[in-house]
Amino acid sequence: MSNVINESGILAISTRLQRLADSLRKDGQQIYKAHGIDFEPKWFPVIYTLHLKDTMSVMEIAAEIGYTHPSTISLLKELEKQKLIRSRKDRQDERKRLLTLSEKGQELVQQMLPVWKRMEKALTALTNTTNNLMAAIAEVEAQMEEKGFYERERGIR
Repeated sequence: MSNVINESGILAISTRLQRLADSLRKDGQQIYKAHGIDFEPKWFPVIYTLHLKDTMSVMEIAAEIGYTHPSTISLLKELEKQKLIRSRKDRQDERKRLLTLSEKGQELVQQMLPVWKRMEKALTALTNTTNNLMAAIAEVEAQMEEKGFYERERGIR
């Protein structure tokens, strides 16, 4: 498909990645719905992380999923409202909240595990191209950690 954004090349990388992410989220939501699962794809990073790591603080979750603290708090509030996670105060530091999957969240994960396997296969087939998208993303993320986009632009003479 030809349009201004596609033709603008590297300048539109953020727009194109956002468009791709939106498309994947939309299809992901359809997949969950087709399997009778009431789940928002935006909840995935927290639910999956707590599935693997069991109990974590807000700051640990934010660091693990790479979101800002405010974005993480917003997502956690939504998940608590849905009763998919629960929180309790840390015994050593009462300012710290520890989060875990609730029983409802654990049941949901069990329902999603086979769907995640199917999604993983479909996504692998989709991204396993000559230029392997996941490998390219990992390379760019490593480059960004070394020196970000802003720093690189500032260094151009």
